[in-house]
Amino acid sequence: MQPDAQAKPMPTGDEGYLVDPSDWSREWALEIARREGIELTDDHWAVIRFVREFYEERHVIPDARFVMKFLADTRSAERNDLFKLFPYGYVKQACKIAGMRKPRAWSTG
Repeated sequence: MQPDAQAKPMPTGDEGYLVDPSDWSREWALEIARREGIELTDDHWAVIRFVREFYEERHVIPDARFVMKFLADTRSAERNDLFKLFPYGYVKQACKIAGMRKPRAWSTG
């Protein structure tokens, strides 16, 4: 799955997650979000930046509870706001748009 024909080829797994998170770009995020039916707002970008920074610092994808805490602390968001932003699930949408590999032990929720 490639964002557009002009873009550098980026290897993805069967479900469209990037194989290498360092291949991620803003254009990738915009295209995947478009395919998911999500118009990225400032709150979406805040989550994407948090996920990417967490991964870069710890080399592990943050659990959804860390993202919910981040939203509560920085955006006064409530627990369910993460799922309002990404209605088909944190892993299925937020992690994919942020360019993460699909976590092995997680469901797509």
